[in-house]
Amino acid sequence: MLILLPPSEGKISPESGEKLDLAALSFSADLSEVRAARIPGDIDLTKCRPASEIYSGVLYKALDWGGLPKAAQKRGLKSVAIISSLFGAIRMSDVIPSYKVKMKTSSWKSGVTAALEKLSSELIIDCRSSTYAGVWQPDPRKTVAIRVFKVVGRNRIVITHMSKKYRGELTRHLLLEPIPPRSPLELELIVAKYFECELVENQGHSPWYLDLLIPGE
Repeated sequence: MLILLPPSEGKISPESGEKLDLAALSFSADLSEVRAARIPGDIDLTKCRPASEIYSGVLYKALDWGGLPKAAQKRGLKSVAIISSLFGAIRMSDVIPSYKVKMKTSSWKSGVTAALEKLSSELIIDCRSSTYAGVWQPDPRKTVAIRVFKVVGRNRIVITHMSKKYRGELTRHLLLEPIPPRSPLELELIVAKYFECELVENQGHSPWYLDLLIPGE
């Protein structure tokens, strides 16, 4: 499986760390040139830490990378890709600085598409927000986009900000599974152990959708 995550708006500013090494980042063959051109001069590149430590927002708190067993982290290092406004696409272990840069889809689309299309995966689980979804549209036949709704009576209300929490929890549950799902139906079976959910089959250019149905108060 390949899990696509957005970055975090919230980031820590480490007091110490390593110097940024663009060549050492994942997907450098396709993204280094754009990365070098996009880095603002006011970012401290000498206090870098793994992305798993830099990102501190709602999704990453729910994921709780540091609290995962080593086996789950190992799965995550191979199966999670983070779409970043400053680096295009990175892995959890990539050593990066704290930054605040707006997403520019046109700058990244070609390189990120080239990088991620090379990854072989039977199933793509898309937890990105709309801001980061435009840089790569994977094959809809094997892509499941995660949506989150609050259920109040017979009504379903889209959850916006707090959807990050549930996507983080879902990612954590998937990384804890010893055998990853290989199809949308297998994904639904795993997720149904933790959430009320509903799978919507892909149509045309649209991906599959797995809707998490969160009970309203």
